[in-house]
Amino acid sequence: MNRDQTAARTARTADVVVVGAGLAGLTAADELSRACRDVVVLEGRDRVGGRIRQAEVAGVSVDAGATWVAPGHTAVRDLATRLGCELVPQFHQGKGVISFGGRRRVESVTALAPWVMLDLARIMNTLQKMVDDLPVSEPWHHPDAARLDSMSFGEWLTSKRALRNTRKFMTMFSLVHWGAPVGDVSLFNVMRYIKSLGGIEHMLSVEGGDQQDRMLGTTHTLVSGLADTLGSRVLLGSPVERITTAGSHVIVETATHAVDARYVIVTASPTHRSTIEFAPTLPDQHYGLARAWRLGALSKAFVAYDRPFWRHEGLSGEGMSDGDTAFLTFDVSPDPDGPGILMVFCDGRGFDTYDQGERRRRVVEHLVHLFGQHAGHVTDYTDFSWGNDTFAPGGPNPALAPRTWTTFGPALREPVGRIHWAGTETADETSGTMNGAILSGRRAATEVAVRLDADR
Repeated sequence: MNRDQTAARTARTADVVVVGAGLAGLTAADELSRACRDVVVLEGRDRVGGRIRQAEVAGVSVDAGATWVAPGHTAVRDLATRLGCELVPQFHQGKGVISFGGRRRVESVTALAPWVMLDLARIMNTLQKMVDDLPVSEPWHHPDAARLDSMSFGEWLTSKRALRNTRKFMTMFSLVHWGAPVGDVSLFNVMRYIKSLGGIEHMLSVEGGDQQDRMLGTTHTLVSGLADTLGSRVLLGSPVERITTAGSHVIVETATHAVDARYVIVTASPTHRSTIEFAPTLPDQHYGLARAWRLGALSKAFVAYDRPFWRHEGLSGEGMSDGDTAFLTFDVSPDPDGPGILMVFCDGRGFDTYDQGERRRRVVEHLVHLFGQHAGHVTDYTDFSWGNDTFAPGGPNPALAPRTWTTFGPALREPVGRIHWAGTETADETSGTMNGAILSGRRAATEVAVRLDADR
């Protein structure tokens, strides 16, 4: 950067700079602003929301990113109440559809052959017992952490002699939560997230579980509402290039802005922190964290019909499959009379590499297999390939390889000088959810507020 370019930046001051206008960053900024602190939010995208993203299909707004609110997600529920946002239950009346090995059956989505159900219960009960002993905070201090983090989830399933269809079911469980098959994810990573989210049964459930409710409209109303309260303090299209600590200040620079602040809160995922230059450089462990913190591949498609025809056939719209493109579906239709909309979770490895025309063909073909010929009569289609996101590619949760947590976990949120960290993956409770994002933003704001008070 030459002197003329540096001079061209708009200079301003603030108490705190927040990097990222997702739910974690906006929450941190909102907390500090309401405490009468001067805050600036720098967001690289041309929109707020981060992994909360709104799309449209058949004239209906849908959630291309974060979607559900569980009963215990009190931080989200409190924010929704404050902003006047309404929650609606996720539709799940009727039978589900399941397809393994190309064989389609209509029944409860978890109803497999009796021997598979017994084996699946055995595996899940064993895993849950292991999870129960794991501390939710600083899990790397668990006495058996090194061994548990030395193997993949798939290796553990093999050691427990899981049946083939049990393994297929757990692969789908892994794909939807970590965006990776069981062989690519550390057993310890799986355990940590299960503990954080409240248990396997809670993660699989609609009513009373992780998928219980959705926002009326979309979850984008949460971030847009928060951004509105902050107004001009949110600067879009401003990717942070450099953070320099200079004595009692930090200088946060973008191509067009230079903000002199007392503290900075970075909310980007560890893998995306690596796009920022830090001076002085961060401790070595932080660069190892950025390299190792691999995000999974999970994308979404929405397929619209004139009406939710599956409901008239006694189906819930919930489908589960071991196909190589689409593996999980839910009914997100706004009204029983139509349009009917299926939300489809897609394995990025069999989805992101294709253009939208081919992605659509593959998704619709699979829906015809699950729901019959009527599923081919599509009125509209849209999708979002998160692996191809130009700003922060990857899935919502980390697909951490073995030994990542025990090696780099302590660096996840430990402040470095005047730099603090937030983001849903840094939350101990409900990590990976919108609730976790809010909690992490509150935590980071509190950390910084305490230090600001001490500076007086």
